Amino acid sequence: MIKTALAAALAAGIACSASAQDTAPDGSRPFGIEPYVGIMGGYHSFDRRSEFGTVPRYGKPTGALIEGVAGANVPLGPVFVGVEGNAAKGFNDIDWEYGVRGRAGFRAGDSGLIYLSGGYQWVNAKGKRGFNDHSDWMWGGGVEVGPKDIGLGGITSSAGPRLRLSIETYDFDSIRPMAGVIFHF
Repeated sequence: MIKTALAAALAAGIACSASAQDTAPDGSRPFGIEPYVGIMGGYHSFDRRSEFGTVPRYGKPTGALIEGVAGANVPLGPVFVGVEGNAAKGFNDIDWEYGVRGRAGFRAGDSGLIYLSGGYQWVNAKGKRGFNDHSDWMWGGGVEVGPKDIGLGGITSSAGPRLRLSIETYDFDSIRPMAGVIFHF
């Protein structure tokens, strides 16, 4: 009986707090679906001890990347959760990278996001240099900053372009800094 009463009180409290908060930090609805697409660029550098190993003549695998991303966020008041897919064309030792990840974080300011991400990534290496294809977990985090956060509030509403800076690691065997523009709808 006590557990049922506690659960009912908790549900009522959540409902009251949700109705009391009519908007999220950026002025949008506190719950909905926010799709986005973007283009990013960066560099992926693997450790010598990674599962890719080393090739005496070429060392460790590295390469620049141009990446397209698409996903959706679900705002839950001041926090959000989301899912994102990516596909990247690599240069040097990396031919292609693609994957899917979940994201969760905080909404900051009028249009910013601070998040952590985790998912699965496939890396296709250029076999002619001695590195093979692999797949493993990808972990990371980042920030997105919109026009309102840098003093350009009259240019767009909560939808529109945002600058994204992120850093990820492939199974803690690499570093992958990326930067780009994300377009929210």
